[in-house]
Parts: sequence; C-alpha cells; structure tokens
Amino acid sequence: MKFFIDTANLEQIKEAQDLGVLDGVTTNPSLMAKEGISGEENVINHYKAICDIVDGDVSAEVISTDYEGMIKEGEALAALDSKIVVKVPMIKDGVKAIKYFSKKGIKTNCTLVFSAGQALLAAKAGATYVSPFIGRLDDISVDGLGLIEEIREIYDNYGFETQILAASVRHSAHILGCAKIGADVMTGPLSAITALLKHPLTDSGLAQFLADHAKAAGK
Repeated sequence: MKFFIDTANLEQIKEAQDLGVLDGVTTNPSLMAKEGISGEENVINHYKAICDIVDGDVSAEVISTDYEGMIKEGEALAALDSKIVVKVPMIKDGVKAIKYFSKKGIKTNCTLVFSAGQALLAAKAGATYVSPFIGRLDDISVDGLGLIEEIREIYDNYGFETQILAASVRHSAHILGCAKIGADVMTGPLSAITALLKHPLTDSGLAQFLADHAKAAGK
C-alpha cells in the first residue's frame, strides 16, 4: 500500500519524505488556506515546491465546477510537473472531465467520493485514483472502511485499474484497516503515519536493552 501525506505543509512533507516511506502527496484548497497560501501564483509556486520534495504523485485540485473550467485548470496544473495528478470533484462535469483527461494521458484523482456507485463511475471514466473519504463517513456514523471493501470488490470483479486512495484517514487504525482490505493508497496526516512507529513494548524493551548495556559497560 502506498503512503501519501495529506497536507500542504512543506516541513511535514519533508519529514515524511526523510522517513523513507512517502509515496506521494494530496492537497486541497482547505489545506492550502491552512498554510496561508493564497493567490494563483502563490498556489502554483507551492505545488512546484512540493514536487521538488517528493518523488511520487502530487494531487492538485481544480477549483472550477464546470467542465470547461476544470479542463482549463487541469491542463495548466498538469503542465507544471509530470508528478501532478489533477484532482477533480465527483460531480457530473467532473466525471466528464476525468474522461477527457484520461484520453489525454493526464493523471486524475476523483475526490469527495462517498459511495460505491460514485467510485464505479470514476473508474468507468478512467480515473487514475478514486478518493473515498472514510473519516468523514465515520463522522456521521457510516462505516468508512466498509466503503473501501465495497469498492475493492467491485474493482476486482471487473479488473478496473483505478487505484483506491483511502482519504480522510484520521489515525493509525484507519491505515491498518485499509491495508487489510487492500486499498492501493492511503492519505492522511503525518501524525497517523508516525503513530505506526509506536508501541509500549518497543519503548520498554529498548529502555531495558540500554539499561543492561550501561550496567555491563560499568563493570
């Protein structure tokens, strides 16, 4: 399973990259705003900076909600760097835009997916990635991981090449659940990724090893 980090924070992206497990980055207008990035030129330059850090795909989201606007924005974003994946919302014109980009060889990420039916349409249109938001489903007492299972079954039934990118991942249990089900990618905060490092028995075991070494060295 690929590990993407869901942020526009360059320091967090660098930290994840340095850890040696990062496969890509996802961003959106809300994450850009959180980092104080505004204005078209600043946003473009920020995407370029992210691409300079990571080796894998970087999802960059269109703002337009009409077909022509999404095509114009998406082509401009894709021209920035070969790593750019055009992030398109799951709406009617979005599906049409995904089909257009697919024919042009431009990678896409269909975002704001909350049902298996939406994921099926995205795959039919040729999306590179589909992003079901599991955390937001959990927030309204709907089983987010259950949606990943449904999509996995449908895609496997028909051999769709669209990758399931589990989004809105909140914690390490989400990551492990996605890995068990067979999600192709997960994207979440750095805290969820680094939480996988932690176990109390690892901490206590290391402390004991160091104490025994110090004791032996003191003899």
